[in-house]
Amino acid sequence: MLQQTQVATALPYYRAFLARFPTLASLAAAREPHVLAAWSGLGYYRRARHLHAAARQVVSDHDGRIPDNPQAFARLPGVGRYTTGAVLSIGFDRPLPALDGNVARVLSRVYALRATVRDPRGARRLWSLAGTLVPMRRPGDWNQSLMELGATVCLPRTPTCAKCPIAKWCAARIKGKVEAFPPVPIRKPTERVRRAVVLIDRERRTLMARRRGPLLEGLWEPPGVELPGTATARARLGRALRELGVQVRLEPTRRSLRHVITHRRIEVEVWRGTLIGPAPRSLRFVDPRRPAVPLTALAAKLGRADD
Repeated sequence: MLQQTQVATALPYYRAFLARFPTLASLAAAREPHVLAAWSGLGYYRRARHLHAAARQVVSDHDGRIPDNPQAFARLPGVGRYTTGAVLSIGFDRPLPALDGNVARVLSRVYALRATVRDPRGARRLWSLAGTLVPMRRPGDWNQSLMELGATVCLPRTPTCAKCPIAKWCAARIKGKVEAFPPVPIRKPTERVRRAVVLIDRERRTLMARRRGPLLEGLWEPPGVELPGTATARARLGRALRELGVQVRLEPTRRSLRHVITHRRIEVEVWRGTLIGPAPRSLRFVDPRRPAVPLTALAAKLGRADD
């Protein structure tokens, strides 16, 4: 849950998730929609799918015990080099490095390395360096100390070097160029997208459709459509609803909201709809405050904005 997510945001989800799935066996036995619903609101749902698949693999292939062998652990779904190093060093005292963005920043500054984890060549240099530094004893404490140092002291901007316990060994500080390390990677240009969605309510529940295609597949949100160029929303939204088998009378709310997914900045027009006739079985009414299905972050935001 902490991948790409702050501790304060993840903590209530973590507690609720463990209350619902207190053991690996209970998580492995759960249906994927129930797992995604428990994850709803955190985003990056691939993490939840991988966690679920990994739990099933641990139960089926390892008698329900998480393998402490690095090669076996690395074969679990969704597990990469960082997760392997973090979990096995902290949980099993394996002397493996765990290089996240915070650790990479600390190492780049201490050694004045113009290397970043976002660049494959730089990442190889940093992983190699981290591997030479990790101690045989208490490697988990070492890794967590570096993570905490980067998260609380060696900040990306305005680092508090006066509080740093290793400041006298920091090459970037000695050079007077702390904020020049690590180098700033070239960011992918932001894609601006226009979208229209329709809110069709019934007894504090909103009609939701399941998304198809590679982006956010399997998650639920109010029916909507992307608007290319200067296209107007009413006709395209009406056509998309008819394709879903929904007959509705549309009314503009004159309200919009902004939503960001990685490099996509989405401007969302919000419409109201009055249902004419029954809703098709492929759609369902969902309470966005207590969803029984996994919602997109946009759906959750629309539900909060509608309170």
